[in-house]
Amino acid sequence: MTDRLNQADTRNWQEINFDGLVGPVHNYAGLSYGNVASASNKGLVANPLEGVLQGLEKAQHLRGLGMIQGVLPPHDRPHLRTLRMHGFTGSDAEILASAWKENPALVRNVTSAATMWTANAATVTPSADSGDGRTHFTPANLAAMYHRSIEAPTTGRILKAIFPQGDRFAHHDALEGGTHMGDEGAANHNRFCADYGEKGVALYVYGRGAFEPATDLSFPGRQTREASAAVARQHGTAANRTLFVRQNPAAINMGAFHNDVVAVANKNVFFYHELAFENPARLRSDIQAAMGDAPMHFIEVPDDQVPLGDAVKSYLFNSQLISSPNDTAMRLILPVEAEEMPSVKAYVDSLLMSGGPILHADYLDVRQSMRNGGGPACLRLRVALSHSDRLEMGANCILDDLLLARLQTWAKKHYRDRLSPDDLGDPALMVECFTALDALSQILNLGSVYDFQR
Repeated sequence: MTDRLNQADTRNWQEINFDGLVGPVHNYAGLSYGNVASASNKGLVANPLEGVLQGLEKAQHLRGLGMIQGVLPPHDRPHLRTLRMHGFTGSDAEILASAWKENPALVRNVTSAATMWTANAATVTPSADSGDGRTHFTPANLAAMYHRSIEAPTTGRILKAIFPQGDRFAHHDALEGGTHMGDEGAANHNRFCADYGEKGVALYVYGRGAFEPATDLSFPGRQTREASAAVARQHGTAANRTLFVRQNPAAINMGAFHNDVVAVANKNVFFYHELAFENPARLRSDIQAAMGDAPMHFIEVPDDQVPLGDAVKSYLFNSQLISSPNDTAMRLILPVEAEEMPSVKAYVDSLLMSGGPILHADYLDVRQSMRNGGGPACLRLRVALSHSDRLEMGANCILDDLLLARLQTWAKKHYRDRLSPDDLGDPALMVECFTALDALSQILNLGSVYDFQR
């Protein structure tokens, strides 16, 4: 325990990005109300094979920069356990056929591939910040959207397989309480620190209070303040280093359904849009006060340079802001859509010439994810770990050349290159998905994490 509570040498800490693998049922069903990109591409033909390979290429790009890169598996879809709970009976094929005949919309919801956006998988508190010196995980309940509200049990099993419960890792159940305790995971959580192994400051961003009407919102405020506070209590973070702030309703109403659509943080740098928060000046003061003597760098993007609508459409802030061991300055990992948006490209060009803490930018193709409303930052869950913590991890989810090659071969064997929402009632697709995930769970050494395996 002393090793984790008193880290004298923070050089052994690194932040690992665990990217969600795009699943075999990746499709554009347009299920996420408030996600403008998802709604605008509803019904288009998706390419699951291209999607998973794009994600692996992004992960490999980060490996090439010196980052440790992990992967998280997709969930079993269609989720037959949910259909059984709704009263459908018989064999797997009979259940799917009956549900598709009676309620195709229900089947589309339980066959969502949204688990690839692992920024929503959980909230993670590093051992340097938690009350007991362990790394804490709380799976998000994702109560705001039905198709995502079924994820938490499987997510919890996967996280426990990778980070075994014990002296180093602590796991909590997803919050109960429905939309009143709506929790969307790390997409609404930022951590500031001088370095990853030093005690940090947690910033939880919420859209509304649980027990009061949010009359200024036209789209749902998915995260509640009460849910954020509950996760902070579970993880035991210090009160003077835990902050709560409301996201600007204007940002939510523009389509910033999670805070990571308008803000991203890394170490002591906070990169955010001018309209991301209700009172940004007060927030800057509160963050600096919580950080104490450690200097903060605030990069506030003016609305007159990058209009909020451009920021949301391009996913400028749904970039990854990383500290690569190969760089002396921070680097943005952006979607190519940001490069194609004139206002955004001009701003990023000026940012890189400013002499500030962000001096590098890479534009990557994750269009299959972007068309469904998820950029580079949506695809990854950040976990800061010491070297000793990394040695205690389970499973086989850290990418190396061998695992990367195995995953590429696996995807090419099992994935279709064309899928529409109307294909989701096909029993053959269900068999293909379960066969692929059974093989994947063996490649990643996860054990029986899926309901169809149990």
